Parts: sequence; C-alpha cells; structure tokens
Amino acid sequence: MKTARPKLSLAALVLAGMAAFALAGHFAATRFIHDQQARQLDQLTEVVLRRSEFAVDFAAASLDELAGRGLATCDPASLQAIRLHVYQRSAVKDVRLVNSDGSVICSAYSETLEFDKGWVDRADMLASRDSKLMLFRVEQFGSDALGVLRDIGDKKALVAILGINSSLFDIMPAELRAYSEVLLALKNGAQLGEFMLDADKALTHPVDFEKSSARYPLRTVIRIDKTVLSTWNSEAYWPAMAVSLALGALFSLLLSRTRRMVGPVADLDRALARGEFKPYFQPIFDLRTGEIRGCEILARWPREDGSVVPPMNFIPLAESSGRIEAMTWQLLGRALADLQPHLKADKDFKLSLNVVPKHILSAGFVETLRSTVAAARVSARQIVIEVTERDELDDLARAAAVVSELRDYGFRVAIDDVGVGHSGLSRLKGLGANTIKIDKFFVDTITVDASTTTIVAILVALARDFHMTVVAEGVETEEQVRALISCGVEEGQGYLVAAPLPFAKFSELMASQRTAGAPVDDTALVA
Repeated sequence: MKTARPKLSLAALVLAGMAAFALAGHFAATRFIHDQQARQLDQLTEVVLRRSEFAVDFAAASLDELAGRGLATCDPASLQAIRLHVYQRSAVKDVRLVNSDGSVICSAYSETLEFDKGWVDRADMLASRDSKLMLFRVEQFGSDALGVLRDIGDKKALVAILGINSSLFDIMPAELRAYSEVLLALKNGAQLGEFMLDADKALTHPVDFEKSSARYPLRTVIRIDKTVLSTWNSEAYWPAMAVSLALGALFSLLLSRTRRMVGPVADLDRALARGEFKPYFQPIFDLRTGEIRGCEILARWPREDGSVVPPMNFIPLAESSGRIEAMTWQLLGRALADLQPHLKADKDFKLSLNVVPKHILSAGFVETLRSTVAAARVSARQIVIEVTERDELDDLARAAAVVSELRDYGFRVAIDDVGVGHSGLSRLKGLGANTIKIDKFFVDTITVDASTTTIVAILVALARDFHMTVVAEGVETEEQVRALISCGVEEGQGYLVAAPLPFAKFSELMASQRTAGAPVDDTALVA
C-alpha cells in the first residue's frame, strides 16, 4: 500500500497538470485561431480598399492628363480625343464636362447619359483629402458607377465615370465564398458594389470587418457568417491541444528540472550569437528571356536536425523584439561574402535586401550600410534596399530624405508588396524609390480576374510616369508571365525559376544558366 500511494499521487499530479495545461491550451489555441482569422480577414478588407483607391487614383490621373492637354471643352475635336482616351482605359466608362455646381455640360459618350437614373448636385458629393477631388455615386439602370470629379479652375470640372466590376471584390478563400459578402461604399452609406455568391442567401450570424480610406470617402466591408469561422483555419487546434497535454505531463513529472527553459527571444539571441540565420537567394529574372538579373536574399533558420524554420515563425518575433536589425546586418554580411565574386564579375547584377521601415529610419542606418558594402568591395549601385509597404512609414518626409541620401550614394530603393499596403500612389511617388514590386496577390489572380489586369496595367503606367521600374513577385506559371508582359512588366521573381535557395544551390543554378547560355528552370535545385 505504501508504494501504491506515491504512484497514485503521481498519477493524480500528472492528470491535474494535463487538465490545467489542456484548459490553458484550449483558450490559447482558440484565441490564436481567432486572432489569425481576424488578421487575415482584416488584410482582405484592406486589399479591397487599396484596389478601390488605385482605381480612383487612376481616374484622377486620367482627368489631370486631359486637363493638361487642354481638353476640358465640348468642341468635337476635344470630345473625340477624350473618347480615344477612354477607349484606351477600360476602367473608365465615360468622361463628362460639368459646371461648378456639378450639372453636366457635355459627355464624351452622350448615350451613357440615358442610363443615369439620377445625378447628384455638388452639395451631395463627398470631398477627398485633395480638396479639388470629389466622389459620388452615379445611379444607373442595371448597376451603379462611381463618379470622380476634378475641378478645372473655378467654373468647370471634369468627371470620370468608373464602372464597378463585381470581380473586384471576389477575393474570399474558397471555403468562405458561400458564407460571405464583400461591399464597397461611400462614407455617406451609398453602396457602390458588392460580391456575394448567392444573393438570395442571408447570413445568419454576420460579423463585419471594415476599413475606411484616409484619402478618399471610401469604405469597404467584409461581412461573414460567424458560424463558418468555427471551422475555418482551425487546423492548429488539435496539435496545440496535444502539445498542451504533453507539456502538462512533462511539467507534472518534473522531467525538465535538469534543463533550464529558454524563451523564444532567448532562442533568437542564441541563434544570432551562433550565426545560425542564413541568407537564401531567390532569382529576379527577365520575363521575356528568363535571364537572371539579380536576386533577393531571404532569411532562413536551418536547425541541427536538417529542418529549416520558415520565416513566419521567427521574423515577426525578431521585429517586435528589436532583433531584426542585428539579423539584417548579419544576413547582408553573409550574402555579400557569398556573392562577392559574382557581383564583381557582373556589374549589372543586383542584390536586394528587405529592410523594415523602423530600421531604415534608425540612427546610423545609411552609415552602417555603406561601411558593410564597402568592406565587401562591392559597388553600392548593385545593392537594392526593399522597404515593405505592408508596414506604414510614420514619417514620410524623413523616409524620403533617407531614400534620397541612399540614392545619392548609389544605392537603389524598391517598395515591396505594392498594392496591398499602406501607401497611396502619391506616397509612392513622394518616397522617391527606383522600383515597385507588385504583390503576389495580384500575380495569383492576373490570369483569372480582369480587374487585376487593369490594376497591374495602371501600376506599370504610373511607375513609368514616376520613372520607376516594376518587378512582379510570386510568378509561378508561363501563363502569368504572358499576362504580366502584356501589362508591360519586365522582371519577375518566383517559383517559376526557383524557390529561395541556399547559396550552394543558387550558385549551381547560376552556373547552369551560364553554361547553357539560356534560361534554366532547374526544379531539382529547389530546396
């Protein structure tokens, strides 16, 4: 009996520990899944808003171009030139000349006036951050359109009529499409467009995710049935519960007494001290020829067992804990050492490096970058600093000054994740970068969504106006390549050529292409 009691006590302790950890694991896993769902739906709402803003940006740029050419008149020659302008820009349905009060004087396509159910006075139009630009709903038979008014002097204005294509809002994951609704509206509540797979099916328990534009009176809403969220992206629940039970048992048995538990930040510090973070290299290539013109270095964390920790498992923690700066310099130094012979042999080859906005604005960033590159005996013009658009720049003027300083020293600057981030086109221009990188979201849908093709074409046209080059991210198929080329994109990056590779395999890929004298798609090299 004496030996049985300790065993029973130990069993009770183990069960109690497992129960406690299981309860904590349940709440933690549920909270994590909920937060992840909210973050993903929030990002999708942001994407719809940014795509809508780009459409307005495009309309405003078109009106500015027409006004600059002196076409704000109703004479036949001007109307013919405006019709040609509209024909070349599929997103714009019509351009109208109006009085200062908003009343229509003439239209490039007068027959479109017959489809109007009504026309608002200027007093009912909504102002933008640009005081000379106003938005309003154009009620038409069959569907509504968006009116974009640009004042031309004190007495006249030009209005672009933008068609609202429902495919603009068809962004929901397949498992959510039948249980969700995506809306675009003005801030006065006037609805401009929506996408719902089954218009007759009401959402039983709707939950709203909403975003409002800081530049335009636009508001986007994703409305989703709460019941479907209980099963969406919940794969992590049972693994988390299994881990919780195991931890409870381990804690109760005190098996970890001889080993000191180390937190995740301490793991990062240890890995930094040991130089465990390695640069992986992904080619940037000419879309027409496949020639590799450069590469982007991406952080990976190889472990002793041969596994590689994906960046999403440590990069956010590195950013929030302030370790990202040390990691960035460590990766750049290693990449420069690896690539130095190739960079010296091919002066046109570019090495791109991701830098978070907080880092680029930190004291001494430019000086440290110059000394690191100079120590590697590499030309500054071969280094591209990529600043992600997903994180907002708190001080645009200061950021523009840093970019200007970098360009004065010969470095190039790219804006990453364009199209789904925080910057409008005016901010892209104001930053003064050399290159924009179109986000993978647009590349994924360019062959199936006509509105995506329009947006990419708009980005390319505006990049040219700003004297910037364009790179498309996430290119995976030849069909995407053809669609991107037709939009005017010249360079790409993605799995079509190679995944991010360790240097040895990237070097083999480069050598294979040089030997063959032609582009190589060596999938066997993909890690």
